[in-house]
Amino acid sequence: MSKMDYKRSDRVSDVLLKEIADLVFRRVKDPRVANITVTGVDVTPDLQHARVFYCVMTGSADDNAKREATAGLDKAKGFIRQELGKRLRLRYIPQLDFEYDTSFEYGDKIEKLLKDLRTDG
Repeated sequence: MSKMDYKRSDRVSDVLLKEIADLVFRRVKDPRVANITVTGVDVTPDLQHARVFYCVMTGSADDNAKREATAGLDKAKGFIRQELGKRLRLRYIPQLDFEYDTSFEYGDKIEKLLKDLRTDG
């Protein structure tokens, strides 16, 4: 990948991922977000909106744990944006939308199916 292929929105996504993960881990005191991991950030090309993906890192993330984590993140959204404004030299801090990352559950499901195939065969 050449330097020209690496768009500004990609660079902003990488920085936001690092900073949001740090803020959620160290600064957000809400117990509902204690067991989440920020897995990715997608920023629109105009840098106005960012989709922040996360997963719940407790054994099996039931629907209640996901709901609680989403509520905690939504409540902390303003604080996170304010802190990003202090930390980053961006003209505009994007609006944050938190989305549960289902790729880990999907991977676990595939792994379980493969394991079941090995034991049956």
